[in-house]
Amino acid sequence: MNILGWTIMEALGMNAAISVRVSNELGASHPRTAKFSLVVAVVTSFLIGVIISIILILSRNVYPSLFSSDASVETLVKELTPVLALCIIVNNVQPVLSGVAIGAGWQGIVAYVNIACYYVFGIPLGLILGYKLDWGVTGIWYGMMIGTIVQTGVLFIIVYRTNWNKEASIAEDRIRKWGGPKESDVEKTNES
Repeated sequence: MNILGWTIMEALGMNAAISVRVSNELGASHPRTAKFSLVVAVVTSFLIGVIISIILILSRNVYPSLFSSDASVETLVKELTPVLALCIIVNNVQPVLSGVAIGAGWQGIVAYVNIACYYVFGIPLGLILGYKLDWGVTGIWYGMMIGTIVQTGVLFIIVYRTNWNKEASIAEDRIRKWGGPKESDVEKTNES
């Protein structure tokens, strides 16, 4: 959990950065730049997750001793390292996609996707795998990981199918409604 927590810090930073970038680009009526930014952020975060996962898999006989000297704990950590590696990759992409959605103003959609994927799907599946099928900790991890994979897939589909030109227009309407007229509109009014 410590390692996953450390790697999620990078993804949360990317979440905040891409959220601001997408909202700024949409607000400035630059939909192509918003789309390019999200691709760069997703690919970068994915590659960081892959690199960290490869390092963990290659060092899985060494790093467990950093956390415990108990042989049974070390064995369990070694067995769960491939699951951890997949979790890291997925958990590096999911926050970035959430950040894109938040930057586009879809906070409500993100909330519903989170609730459905974690609380309705992932946690119950983890409990079934962990306790009902007697997979233990591995089953709980798989359930949560599958919930995160579903969440990432849903967010990916939403982002992929987005009409970014339309979103820039919606952002411009929001700015006009909540922020007042553009400076160019004020200048035109003053010239009249």
